[in-house]
Amino acid sequence: MTPDPFASFLILIAISAGLAATAALMRAARLSAEVATQRGLAEARGRSFSLLARDLNAMGLSLLGRAQTMAHGTGHAFEAEARHILALADAAAEEGTEGGCTRQLRDERFSLAPILREAVAIAAAQLGPGKRHWRIAPAIENLAVTADRRALRGALVQVLGRAARATGEADVIDIRADLRPHAASIIIEDEGVGLAIEDLSPLSHDGASDRTRGMGFGLSLARSLLRAHGGELVIEAAPGIGARAFLSLPPERVAATVG
Repeated sequence: MTPDPFASFLILIAISAGLAATAALMRAARLSAEVATQRGLAEARGRSFSLLARDLNAMGLSLLGRAQTMAHGTGHAFEAEARHILALADAAAEEGTEGGCTRQLRDERFSLAPILREAVAIAAAQLGPGKRHWRIAPAIENLAVTADRRALRGALVQVLGRAARATGEADVIDIRADLRPHAASIIIEDEGVGLAIEDLSPLSHDGASDRTRGMGFGLSLARSLLRAHGGELVIEAAPGIGARAFLSLPPERVAATVG
């Protein structure tokens, strides 16, 4: 009996459809397993950051309490460190939330100067009784940024706080902007101790995502916030001379205001 070509064709179609359905089910199963794995990792990350935040908060409060019982000069130094630890505890707690695990930017256009002054005020408060001369270049008043306001302020606070802790009483910290075709940068310069941070220097920076040696949690957080915007954090430092931090953003995110 001669096989019916049409029947054979239908059988081939049925076999192909069955194979395609099986492959689709296998892909769906793999994707489901990957999603479950990523969800588990995110939950574990959140728990780790929550524990870190709790420990940092306890340490900061304990140190702050002891600082307030010390002699005037010594107590001020310890108080500044306690406030820094408490600020890191807040940052760690935020990173431990669901939003910190899967960062979603809420872009908006706003003037750079006011958010920069807010960040300076927060960094100065973390320093405690110490005083720094913050000099913001007048040209910054004419710049607008398209970014997540809270995230950019957080990155600025971490870098400004590092500059404040690296400098002494009444030292100057300069803040200016540099607009170039390939990047727009907020530059923070200080004349502090200039502790070398080789992994963040322009000469050794290669864009690798795992360069964290020499970075504290605060700078690592600032870098992740800038990278979420398509930017980068680079710091060059020289012992005894000072440091210069570049908080860069894609040029389309920074523009001069009109009028």
